[in-house]
Amino acid sequence: MSQVKSGKCVCCSRITYLTFHHLIPRKMHRRAFFKKHYSKEQLASGVLVCRQCHNGIHRFYDEMTLAKQLSSLSRLKADAALADYFAWVSRQRIKAVTKHQ
Repeated sequence: MSQVKSGKCVCCSRITYLTFHHLIPRKMHRRAFFKKHYSKEQLASGVLVCRQCHNGIHRFYDEMTLAKQLSSLSRLKADAALADYFAWVSRQRIKAVTKHQ
C-alpha cells in the first residue's frame, strides 16, 4: 500500500499519516508453513498504523516472531513491550496533517 493516508493510528490513537502493517510480514508469505496454513487473504491482511508505531513494531520483534506470535492487532496491543511503546508514542507531538492530492 503505497498511498499516504491520514487517519487514526490503531496503536497509539494519534491522528496522523498512516502506513500499512501486514499482520504476517510479507517476508514470511513465501515460506511453506505460511502458504499451507493461511489463505492469500489472511496473508494480505493488515492494519493502518503511524510510521512511528510501525517502526517500533519492527524494531522490537523480527518477522518470524511477528508472524507466529503477534499476527493480530489484539496480540500486538496486548504485548507488554509494545503497549508501553504505543503509550509513549501517543504522548509524542505529530506534524500537522495536511491533505496531499
